[in-house]
Amino acid sequence: MKNDPDRTPAFRELCRLAGQAVARYRMIGEGDRILVGLSGGKDSFLLLHVLHALRRRAPIRFEIVAATFDPGFPEFNTAAIARYCREREWEHRVVRLDIAALLEEKQFKATPCILCSRLRRGKLYGLAGEEHCGKLALGQHFDDIAVSFLMSLCRGQGLTTMGPNVATGTGEQIRVIRPLALAPESLIIRCRDERTLPDAGKCRYEEELADGDRAYFRRLLDELAERIPNLRSQMLRSLGNVRAEHLLDPAFLNLEKTEKRKPDAGKTSGSGKRE
Repeated sequence: MKNDPDRTPAFRELCRLAGQAVARYRMIGEGDRILVGLSGGKDSFLLLHVLHALRRRAPIRFEIVAATFDPGFPEFNTAAIARYCREREWEHRVVRLDIAALLEEKQFKATPCILCSRLRRGKLYGLAGEEHCGKLALGQHFDDIAVSFLMSLCRGQGLTTMGPNVATGTGEQIRVIRPLALAPESLIIRCRDERTLPDAGKCRYEEELADGDRAYFRRLLDELAERIPNLRSQMLRSLGNVRAEHLLDPAFLNLEKTEKRKPDAGKTSGSGKRE
């Protein structure tokens, strides 16, 4: 079909990069059941489309279940997200939690996004266990990973970022995977513009997010890209080429071995010649 958004060059490239990431970081195995976080944004919708496309031609069998966290805000359109999945015969679950009431109860008004994020992730972990899913797929792309790295670097949190395949640390045998880890946001935007996605509404704290650290570092990334050609591909290369011995963490410097190799600088023989 000429206008099929699943056959455009942009979507094929997105699938290629996702397939490359899945293989490189061993994200999906035979018989996996994967819970896909479907927030209603472009990234999560495109992730779901990509995984269904990969599933159709993958040499292994795996299952996909989409899940949407409903925060209970009237501005959030859960019904539109559910209808979109139903029209495509995609399995879809909804996890509901009245975030506004919880924020009021805990008087957590200064940084509501932190609490909401923790609760959302906890609910998704719990649902993954109930659905017998060993993997939770999230829609972060390379721009998100680059921004997280810059934030961690500048905030003294270590050389870290969003891993492509990491354990949840909850005691559950669930791993978080990010199949779009190698894809730039610009490519995802092109794919979004080629199809009609539902209006999922917005978060009532959207203006606060625009003034937060992540938004600032995202703008900084764009500013750096104006000065440095191919910035994102260069950062991708660097993040995949860690040279720990050239950093400042003594745990990786093997200083004991260096001390043993140090020559005896002042030792001389009886003839006055250095031995």
